[in-house]
Amino acid sequence: MKAKTLVNICLMLALIFGLSACATVPYTGRTQFVLMNPQQELSLGQQAAEQVRREYRVSTNPRYTSQVQRVGQRIAQAANQPDFQWSFTTIEDRSLNAFALPGGKVFVNTGMVDFANSDAELATVIAHEVAHVIARHGAERMSRVLLAQVGGEALAGAFNIQTPGGRQAFDAAYGLATNVGVILPHSRAQELEADRIGLILMAKAGYNPSAAIDFWSRMMRAKDGPSPPPFLSTHPADDTRLREIRGLIPEAMRYYSP
Repeated sequence: MKAKTLVNICLMLALIFGLSACATVPYTGRTQFVLMNPQQELSLGQQAAEQVRREYRVSTNPRYTSQVQRVGQRIAQAANQPDFQWSFTTIEDRSLNAFALPGGKVFVNTGMVDFANSDAELATVIAHEVAHVIARHGAERMSRVLLAQVGGEALAGAFNIQTPGGRQAFDAAYGLATNVGVILPHSRAQELEADRIGLILMAKAGYNPSAAIDFWSRMMRAKDGPSPPPFLSTHPADDTRLREIRGLIPEAMRYYSP
């Protein structure tokens, strides 16, 4: 869809429903279609995070939790989005996975912490997930699902995952219906956008963005094993993407100060 067409649709829906239908992604300036406000995102994220914590065993091992908190808080500070309610939770799970929910709820598996060779490599993961949050990719995806599934007349009351329409839309957008914590893939455009923003955030937080090259190279090698990392099912990685990341490093380095 062309940007001008998207803007016109956003403006029309905003007039009809009194909702904020257009938003601008930080750092990239892309206009996106979002039919919920940040407060509704926070509510959705809190509800979904409670569900994740019920289904998964949250780690209390300081070996993992302290590193995730240390890196996560530095990335959150670099993001400079005080309206988000950031939390960085470590899950006792050996699989290589991490994901984020709307409003700033980030989850990292212990297996992913072990896979990262340094704070900078862990920052690659966390900054990428934080980038999805501040770019409001989940809200963008859920808005499109809501518009398609429940219709315009129901949008104003649908942003509550405790309601049937909201639950259906949230499940469709995030994939939580079948397996809590398994988030459906973002679009290719959203992934590249999160790569770009994530590299900038880790650089602003004092982590060398070049660490992302080693991390993604090793992650792609792990893909060739008998059981591909869950992280790659939601974050498609291939040689083309690695080349794109290499091309984004010079921009990110402008924000880097060791």
